[in-house]
Amino acid sequence: MRASVTRPGSVAYLLAAVVVAADQATKFWLGSVYHLGERGVAPLLGPIRLHLIWNQGVSFGFFQDYASWTRWALASFSLAVAIGLAFWARHAKRTLLGIAAGLLMGGALGNLIDRLRDGAVMDFIDATRLHFPWVFNIADSAITVGVILLLLDSAVAPGEDRR
Repeated sequence: MRASVTRPGSVAYLLAAVVVAADQATKFWLGSVYHLGERGVAPLLGPIRLHLIWNQGVSFGFFQDYASWTRWALASFSLAVAIGLAFWARHAKRTLLGIAAGLLMGGALGNLIDRLRDGAVMDFIDATRLHFPWVFNIADSAITVGVILLLLDSAVAPGEDRR
């Protein structure tokens, strides 16, 4: 017998796919078409610039380590998180929870693809002129918003089944 996926679970899977597609398409365009690495820093929108950084750590450059095992440890962790979220999202009962899970899955998978393909994650959104100290990407943004929405869901529906 086949278990069904809830509507919020379907939202999570669809959103994860959209995040991965947007993240990878942007990275492809910036790296292969626009050649951001050769351009250095380029203006984007007001104080926000494009600036190519290869991040061997986790989101926003935390836990930088140039040992070769780090790549595979972080890739394994990202895959485990994405798989865990996929199983969890399948039974999600609230749309906000499905959206949060989808953003987290998509972000984890987007950065996982970079890590497997390139050995590091391509970061390119530079908001340092706004006193934000990190350069990040779409997958990092999805992870951050996903965590915020997960916390919001916990605050809005305390004590309810977390699926």
